[in-house]
Amino acid sequence: MNQDKIRNVAIIAHVDHGKTTLVDQLFKQSGMFRDNQEVAERLMDSMDLERERGITIASKNGSYNYKGHLINIIDTPGHADFGGQVERVLRMADGCLLLVDAQEGPMPQTYFVLKKALANNLPIIVVINKIDKPAARCEWVVDQVFDLFVKLNAPDELLDFPVIYASAKDGYALKEMGDSPEDMRPISDMIIAHVPAPVGSADAPLQMQVNSIEYSPYLGRMGIGKVVNGALRVNENIVVAKRDGTITPVRISKIFRFECDQKVPTDRAGVGEIIAVAGTEEITVGVTFTDPDNPRPLPLIDIDPPTLSMNFIPNDSPFAGLEGKFVTSRHLEARLSKETLSDVALRVEPLTDAVGYRVSGRGELHLSILIEKMRREGYEFQITRPEVIMKTENGQLLEPYEELTIDVDEEYKGAVIEKLGNLKGQMIDMTQDRGMARLVYKIPTRALLGFRSEFMTDTKGMGIMNYVFAEYAPHAGEITNRVNGVLLAMEDCTTVAFALFNLQERGRLFLGAGERVYRGQIIGENSRNSDMVVNPAKGKKLTNMRASGTDENVVLTPPVRMSLEDCIAFINDDELVEVTPESIRLRKKGDNKFKKRG
Repeated sequence: MNQDKIRNVAIIAHVDHGKTTLVDQLFKQSGMFRDNQEVAERLMDSMDLERERGITIASKNGSYNYKGHLINIIDTPGHADFGGQVERVLRMADGCLLLVDAQEGPMPQTYFVLKKALANNLPIIVVINKIDKPAARCEWVVDQVFDLFVKLNAPDELLDFPVIYASAKDGYALKEMGDSPEDMRPISDMIIAHVPAPVGSADAPLQMQVNSIEYSPYLGRMGIGKVVNGALRVNENIVVAKRDGTITPVRISKIFRFECDQKVPTDRAGVGEIIAVAGTEEITVGVTFTDPDNPRPLPLIDIDPPTLSMNFIPNDSPFAGLEGKFVTSRHLEARLSKETLSDVALRVEPLTDAVGYRVSGRGELHLSILIEKMRREGYEFQITRPEVIMKTENGQLLEPYEELTIDVDEEYKGAVIEKLGNLKGQMIDMTQDRGMARLVYKIPTRALLGFRSEFMTDTKGMGIMNYVFAEYAPHAGEITNRVNGVLLAMEDCTTVAFALFNLQERGRLFLGAGERVYRGQIIGENSRNSDMVVNPAKGKKLTNMRASGTDENVVLTPPVRMSLEDCIAFINDDELVEVTPESIRLRKKGDNKFKKRG
């Protein structure tokens, strides 16, 4: 492929601002599909979890042809918890499309991903998406984006950024708001005009850095990256420069180009091409493929440190081994080690005081996605309450803080401000427009553990909250996350409707009738601040004087079914979440000494 005809573009945006939908339209309108071909919606979101949650979790690569140019598209995650991937894949890009919602404007993750792009000095094309929204305010959004560039100290040449207006859902883009809508060609024209061709020399020694990893059941581990210099050929002897500085000889067995969302085998790849390489187990993120006679490793990728950790320990509950295929600590170790090969933002360390592993990541979502993936693969284990990772500098204890942005109806603004004040939040900014208030806070990361469910309750489900890591700052002192105690099962049994009917006055129940529970399992939340041991299998005593048929039917309030994230946010330090392929249970640690309630 002619180097001057290649354009490598990363698409960056806040969660749900339309990145993946935009990529769908670019591919469909490029003519890469047959007219009668059935094309999946959100084509690049290939993981089940991505389709279920409507977010991009792992970066993806694809390409399309336009006016004799090959445009390589890198679809990046929008959530800051997966920012480690954004940092890596921007190494492959020569420019960025920054998508911003025409109503919401720049959001916390917009700030985060734009900061990473500017750090690489990449030219930015701003796409104001969702202009079909009734409440769209494009001029205001452009002003906000400009202010964000200034806030991030963007170079003068990047401040004069081009702007495109689009509706990815309806499949059109406009150079000016008054233009008539036709198709997505204005975006492709802008990419060719404003994104430079990749630099590099075909005559220089080979350099290609692995920026992300994929797994194939047939080919094993595959490294994805851009050829910076030289050329790469199948069955060629090269060397791998590892992160620790060592150099290992390898032979490449397969090279794949990206066409649309598919990988197509090729014999050779030249400068500027984004490819996937198979054939060696030495592939990890950050390694450089280079010439054996003149090895030239590329600079290592700097990754922001993790801010949250939790312990993964083997399941030791009475139901251990009944539902999972992989249950031992050795299974856990192998799976977590495999994950660190592709996710450099994840850290895994063995526990020194118990059997298990301390897993550190960027946030609750980062770790909960890993847990959910393991669960679906057949793993069974337990996790502890998340803990923020503290630092000590110059004798002062520091903790991570987030910049929290909340959009809420003015009616609920007071309740949210009061709650955040109790959680040591510091208000940075407040704006009001069209009956909505936007609150910006600096708040300790640990204060947000479990806050989302309370926030949705306080705002009747109508609030939007987003946060991004801000900095390490002095420890904020004691913060109380959960004040209520729990209802604990007294013994191994099966729950009975009559018992649950009498218990539901004591608090919120997490289980319905006919479910097996064990001693020490949490079956509900107590309405008071202490734990209560209860008997969920207590049946009704029947006598000749009171027959069962003469009583009213038992009517149970539907139990609260909590998601994995809800369970992680709910537990205290002396509690665990038991995760299996079929169930998520809450329990107390160890064999508690229960005292029968009188």
